[in-house]
Amino acid sequence: MKPQKSTLVLAALSGVPFIMVLGNSMLIPVLPDIKAALHLTQFKVSLLITLFSIPAGIVIPLAGFLSDRFGRKKVIAPALILYGLGGIVAGLAAIFMKGLAYPAILGGRILQGIGAAGTAPIAMALTGDLFTGKQRGTALGIIEAANGLGKVVSPILGALLGLITWYTTFLFFPLVVIPVVLGVWFLVREPESNRQAQSVNQYLKSIARIFEKKSAMLLTSFLGGAVALLILFGVLFFLSEHLETVFRLNGVRKGGALAIPVLFMSSTSYLTGRIIKKRLALMKWLVVVGLALIGGALTMMGFYRTTYLFFIAISLAGIGTGLTLPCLNTIITSSTATERRGLVTSLYGGVRFVGVALGPPLFGLLMGYGLPLMFWSTATLAGVAALLAAFLIRVKDMKAPTAPEEKNRPTPYTLQPAFGLAARKPWNPPDEQGR
Repeated sequence: MKPQKSTLVLAALSGVPFIMVLGNSMLIPVLPDIKAALHLTQFKVSLLITLFSIPAGIVIPLAGFLSDRFGRKKVIAPALILYGLGGIVAGLAAIFMKGLAYPAILGGRILQGIGAAGTAPIAMALTGDLFTGKQRGTALGIIEAANGLGKVVSPILGALLGLITWYTTFLFFPLVVIPVVLGVWFLVREPESNRQAQSVNQYLKSIARIFEKKSAMLLTSFLGGAVALLILFGVLFFLSEHLETVFRLNGVRKGGALAIPVLFMSSTSYLTGRIIKKRLALMKWLVVVGLALIGGALTMMGFYRTTYLFFIAISLAGIGTGLTLPCLNTIITSSTATERRGLVTSLYGGVRFVGVALGPPLFGLLMGYGLPLMFWSTATLAGVAALLAAFLIRVKDMKAPTAPEEKNRPTPYTLQPAFGLAARKPWNPPDEQGR
């Protein structure tokens, strides 16, 4: 495969998490405008995030089952189309129903959430299928960086679109979906041997088998990812209004300020993916350090007295998230055989969406009791997750079992120094470390 075409393959896969994250992050800057236009309470406006994320978390395991049975691309493409359709429903409701549009907008957000279930987690599984060994960490780091880049761009993009009107953000979704659907469908060559003709009962038994020997490690990893995203989206939700009321930031300036923590997260995610490669012990301790850094940053925010200290703290929280998520992605995808990878990453993706769903309403509730309590209680949550990771994520559990059926797997891709992909030498079955 030519390097130029191979680069497009990774670009197409990276586009999936990039546009998926727009589903929540692009709305953050315009939430106060939506709240004012539709006369909503703080809790009701938070449901625009929650009712996107909860359906996604519920449907993700089903999406994983379908991707294992019928193929990743056959799930990703229609899921992206449904994601765009939900944006059309929400946008048209705002145009034609005016102040009575809130229930219909929630319906559009639910459709978007169902569509989102078949996007980023399945793209992560497909990336895990295509890459092996140290290349997997790099590729998944790029996928997580694309997710983070979407978080960086989306507040600014949302603020810019909000200058037209707040519902323009909903109508933007179908426009960005089209090129990504075409790219994934026509550029990515999916390994056919990954498909598993399992019944639902067999699939449920597969879940039990996955957690038989690695339950502590997997559950701790799931918790770490959920906590990191709960805090990230909780902080962004808090910042959306706080930046206006305290710092008097509006429009694009507010979007730029919201992008600060996710810019640090995106940059750190990319660098972490480049560094970790096959270093299993390093992955574990980067997760611990990342969660501890998030906790420390939140503790600092409880004490902040100056603008500079506040923005330093949210930047440190972004760095901690960027250390944590790529390592968890690689740990989870590398610790399971290929035929179960879609299931595991889907379960993990579902838990991540639950974290995103809980963040805004939790922070909105705690804001009523004062900022110190809000920050210190969530800092404690991050600290507990860091301690559990230190004690329960073990290197021996992070190694994938040998999968005999992978012997028939097609030649995978490998990353070149210029971040492209190229065909590598005939593939050998993985050793006991899954390499």
